[in-house]
Amino acid sequence: MSFFKNFASMLRREFKGYNGARLLKDLLAGLTVAAVALPLALAFGQASVGPEHTAVGIAAGLITAIVAGIVTGALGGGSFQISGPTGAMTVILGGIVSGAYGLTGMFVASLLAGVILLLAGVLHVGRLIRFIPRPVVVGFTSGIALVIALGQLGNFFGVSLSGESTLGKVIFFFKETLPDIHLPTLLCSLSVVLIMLVYPKRFAKYVPGSLVSIILITAVVALFQIDVGTIGEISRSLVNSERLQLSALSFDMILDLLSPALTIAALGMVESLLCGTCAANMKNEPFDSDIELVAQGVGNIVIPFFGGVPSTAAIARTSVAIKSGGQTRLTGIFQSLFLILCMFLLPSVIGMVPYAALAGVLMVTAVRMNEWHAIRRYFKGKLWDAILMFSVTMIATVLLDLTYAILIGILLALILMLVRLARARFARAEDPAPDTALVKCDTAAFFANQEGVAALLEACVTNDATRVILSLEGVRYVDASFAIRLLELHEEIAPRGRHLLIYGADEDALAIFKKAGLFDALGEDAFLTELTVPTEAPVCV
Repeated sequence: MSFFKNFASMLRREFKGYNGARLLKDLLAGLTVAAVALPLALAFGQASVGPEHTAVGIAAGLITAIVAGIVTGALGGGSFQISGPTGAMTVILGGIVSGAYGLTGMFVASLLAGVILLLAGVLHVGRLIRFIPRPVVVGFTSGIALVIALGQLGNFFGVSLSGESTLGKVIFFFKETLPDIHLPTLLCSLSVVLIMLVYPKRFAKYVPGSLVSIILITAVVALFQIDVGTIGEISRSLVNSERLQLSALSFDMILDLLSPALTIAALGMVESLLCGTCAANMKNEPFDSDIELVAQGVGNIVIPFFGGVPSTAAIARTSVAIKSGGQTRLTGIFQSLFLILCMFLLPSVIGMVPYAALAGVLMVTAVRMNEWHAIRRYFKGKLWDAILMFSVTMIATVLLDLTYAILIGILLALILMLVRLARARFARAEDPAPDTALVKCDTAAFFANQEGVAALLEACVTNDATRVILSLEGVRYVDASFAIRLLELHEEIAPRGRHLLIYGADEDALAIFKKAGLFDALGEDAFLTELTVPTEAPVCV
C-alpha cells in the first residue's frame, strides 16, 4: 500500500501546476528523444538477435522503444527516465538467442527477468545499488562498450564471423576474414563514424548526429545503388512476427533460462538505477529506486508479448530528454508516439538503411559509452585501487558472463577494502607512565587485523609493560571476532600480572564486548573514559 501512496505522491508533485507551456516542452522534448531513439532502437534490436533473425530483431528494437517508452515511462521512479533497448543488453541476448530455445528463449528470459525486477522493487532491493563501487561500474560499462564494438566487426567490414565467444569471433576475424573485407561496406561504416564525430554539437540538441549520418548514407546508397546489405522493409505492426506464446512455456525451459534471466534482471537493475541516480542529479529532482524497479519489471513482463527485446533505462536518451526541456514522464510517452508514426509512415525508408550504417552508429556509441573523465581521473591521480577494480572488471566483462564480471568486481573491491582497513597504527607511551603501553587502532577493529593488534599487545607485555591500553577512539566498527581475540589475550596475560585496558570504545563496541564476555572478564574499570598517558608515543616493538 505504501508503494501506491509513494507513486501517487510522486505524480502529484510532478504534475502540480502543469499547463500548456509545460505540455509543449514535453512534446518537443519527446520529438527530440525520438530522433535519438530511432537509430539506436534499430541498431540495438539488430545487434540483439544476430544475423539469422535480423528482420525480427530490427522490428523488436523499435517495438521495445515504443512499449517501454509508454509502459515503463508512465510507471517509472522519476519524471525523466526514458527506457528502451540498450547496448549493454545486446551483449547478453545474442548468447540466449543462439541457444537451444532461440527467440522464444529470449522472450521467456525477458519475462522472467521482469518478474525478478518486479519482486526486487517490492522487496526494496534497489537500495543495494549503492554498494557497487564506482570503478566497478565504470569498468563494467567499458567492458560492455568493448564487447559491442567487437560484436559489430562483421557488419562494419562486411564479413561473416564465426565463434562461440566475443574473443573467438575477433580471432576468427583477424585469421580468416581480413582478405574478404567488403570495401563499399567499410566506406559506408567509416562515413557514418566520420559524420558523427565531426557533427557540430550545437546542432545535436535539435537533430542527433546518428540520425543525420544514417539519413545521408542511406540516401547515397539508394541514389548510387551501392551493393551493401540493407535492413529490408519492416513490419507496420506493434506486434512482431515472432513473440512470446504462453503455450511454448515449459517447466524445464523456465529452469534452463533462470540463469540468463537473473543476468538480464541484474543488468537492468544496475543500468536503470544508475541512470536514475545520475538523471536525478541533473534535474535536481527525487528518484524512487523501488518504483523504478517495479516499472522496469512491468515493462519487461509486457514487452515479450509484443515481440520486443528486454529494456532498461537509457542514460543517453534520458539525458537528451532533460537537456531538451522535458518536464514530466509524458516526454517518454510522446517519444513513443512519434516512433509509432515512423513505423507506420516510413517503413520503406527505414528498410533502405544499410547494416553498415547501424554498425557505424554502434561503434561511435560504444566509444562514447565509456566514462572517459572518470578513467582519466583514475590514471592521472594514480589511484591504484580504482585502476585495479576498473581493469579487472572490464576484462572480466569481455571474457566472462556479465553477472560474473559484476561479482568479480565487487569481490575485488571488498578484498581491497579489507586490506586497507586491516592497516593500523600502534604506539607505546614511555612517560609519565613507563610501565604502561598504549596501542592505538585508527581503522576498523575486525577479523582482518585482530592478529596484528594482538601481536603488538603481546609485544608490549614482553617489554615489561604491566598495563596495556588499547585505544579504540574514533574506531567505528568492532566485530565479535576481534572481541573474542582480546578475551583470549586477556586470559593469556592475566596470570602474569598484566592488565588489558580499553579506551574510547563507543556504545556499539561495548555491546559487542558484553556479548563476547570481554566486559565481564576485564571488569567495568578496565574500560577507560579518560586517557592520562601521552597520545604521541614510540612504536611498541
